[in-house]
Amino acid sequence: MSIGDIIIISMIVVGVIGVGLYYLNKWAIKKNSEQQQFISTNKQFMSAYIIDKRRDKIQNVQMPKMVTEQMPKYYKFLKMYFIKAKIGPQIITLMCSKEVYNTLTVKKTFKCEIAGIYIVSVVGMKSKSEMKQLKKNKKLEAKKKK
Repeated sequence: MSIGDIIIISMIVVGVIGVGLYYLNKWAIKKNSEQQQFISTNKQFMSAYIIDKRRDKIQNVQMPKMVTEQMPKYYKFLKMYFIKAKIGPQIITLMCSKEVYNTLTVKKTFKCEIAGIYIVSVVGMKSKSEMKQLKKNKKLEAKKKK
């Protein structure tokens, strides 16, 4: 086998991997848009009192059996963000993104957008990244005034 043959084989392998990733990306984008559409149609504004928050595996959190059965298998090995909140008379374990998790503080009441067991966003609060951006803007304005 010459060097030319090795280069051709490696280019074919890279091409096949590239095409596979392209179609995998198209599938993921389609699935994500369906999920976002479902979330946007089912979200509700609710007031929630945050009891506890933690990052853990789904087996270690008290989630309903139906929810844990419907989760994809690879999610069972990942650590996700969970929040235990009191909504009305019920105490519920909810899931959220990292940004929402960092925004919420324990032992406080927040107005949240909730879709099923997922906290979409917190209404009327700014995330830490937005706060940092505001501080940077204030510093820039102070420098411009000088």
